[in-house]
Amino acid sequence: MKIQKMGYAFGVIATSLVLLWIGILKFTAAEAAAIKPLVEHSFLMSWMYKIASVNIVSVLIGLFEIITGLLLLLSFRIKIAGKIGGYLALIIFLTTISFLVTTPGIWKKVEFVLVTDFFILKDLAFLAISLQVIERHSD
Repeated sequence: MKIQKMGYAFGVIATSLVLLWIGILKFTAAEAAAIKPLVEHSFLMSWMYKIASVNIVSVLIGLFEIITGLLLLLSFRIKIAGKIGGYLALIIFLTTISFLVTTPGIWKKVEFVLVTDFFILKDLAFLAISLQVIERHSD
């Protein structure tokens, strides 16, 4: 297997595993509470709390992440799964990256270096994988 194909496969599998893991975690009350400040300040997601509880919103987000992770895994065998999964992943990671702009107090200064919650910054790499999946499964 060529290194480029290996890198692509590893990136997609890693992204899928993270989405599945984080998606399952969204079924816990602790994670529902943890994402509340991010969701409630998001212009893309805050409306969800107007129609559902904090826990239900977290479960819905978790289901979206789990379905996306499964579609990305299926993308190795089913082209349409890759296309759909790639676009769903793009939505997820663009949304989470937007938290860097919408969440008050997310940026902090450590001495002279600006830092943030790094769990969000990792989504830049996952965004790149999403774009690769979309490209690979485009007509």
